[in-house]
Amino acid sequence: MKRTGPTDVNLRRLIRNLKKKSNEEDVKIWKDLAWRLERPRRQRAEVNVSRINRYTKEGEVVVVPGHVLGNGKLTHPVVVAAWRFTEAARRKIEEAGGEAITIEELMERYPKGGGIRIME
Repeated sequence: MKRTGPTDVNLRRLIRNLKKKSNEEDVKIWKDLAWRLERPRRQRAEVNVSRINRYTKEGEVVVVPGHVLGNGKLTHPVVVAAWRFTEAARRKIEEAGGEAITIEELMERYPKGGGIRIME
């Protein structure tokens, strides 16, 4: 059976850009993220703000290959990149002094992928 992958055109474009950036910069983190985003929707990451709070320190950069959900609270500023955010999650991250950005913005800021933590 032929594997089709995600049907969302924006997600397909993001996966293509991640693979391209991985080849251009010779960095494996972007290819790893592309692989994680290609998985079926039911297997993609869903991370609550409380988990981000528990496993990060102030000023860290985190990428979630899936959705960030708004359950819990964040007590320190972090930069969180994800495919999608709920409104509550985005609000809580920004209230704590952090940033909620897209994965495309993350690729522009950190082309070599250094200091980025993948969280699932």
